[in-house]
Amino acid sequence: MRDAGPRYVPALGLAALTRFYDTVLALTMRERRWRPLLRDRIAAHLGSGGRIVDVGAGTGTMAIALAALRPDAQVIAVDGDSEVLRLARRKPGAERVSWRRGLAGDLDLEDASAEAVVMSLLLHHLDPDSKRRALLDARRVLAGGGRLHVADWGKPHDLVMRAAFSIVQLSDGIDGTYDHAAGRLPEFIAEAGFHHVERYQRLRTCFGSLELLEACR
Repeated sequence: MRDAGPRYVPALGLAALTRFYDTVLALTMRERRWRPLLRDRIAAHLGSGGRIVDVGAGTGTMAIALAALRPDAQVIAVDGDSEVLRLARRKPGAERVSWRRGLAGDLDLEDASAEAVVMSLLLHHLDPDSKRRALLDARRVLAGGGRLHVADWGKPHDLVMRAAFSIVQLSDGIDGTYDHAAGRLPEFIAEAGFHHVERYQRLRTCFGSLELLEACR
């Protein structure tokens, strides 16, 4: 971690590229398609005045969108990178979000205190043990009936997507991405104690097959 140890992987693999993160995603990741799907899915199952925790919030695009769509909700955005949080706080609408420095797997939040936990393009940065810790901690902070929402890489659709995903693996490392390429992310979620794990969308992108998943506490 640039701020908390050598295992931390910045948003684009290298700290020097962090300021280009939003531009790269907009050009390569079909954000206009999947971000509204994820946002609306989260909002649809959230009770009035509920709490949403966006873990690995990055530059805050999802957290800010959720706060705008559901002004009644409390949106907490957590990231381990002080530079990315600095960029997030400068965005329009950022004042509606509570920004916190922290790591997946070690959230400074009370047990059963959230209705929704979001992990968007986070888990592939983590090695298998860290994935398990992050998912177990997400389950801890979710109240009964709460939902986990994940957007991350899945098993490539075909050889073209397999080749595209090799760029991500070169950038972020094999250790964190291997299980994604093998299609094992739903297994990790189920093993953490979640049920009704559902993959409700799968999209082709310039970097591989992106999946949207939901699971219940």
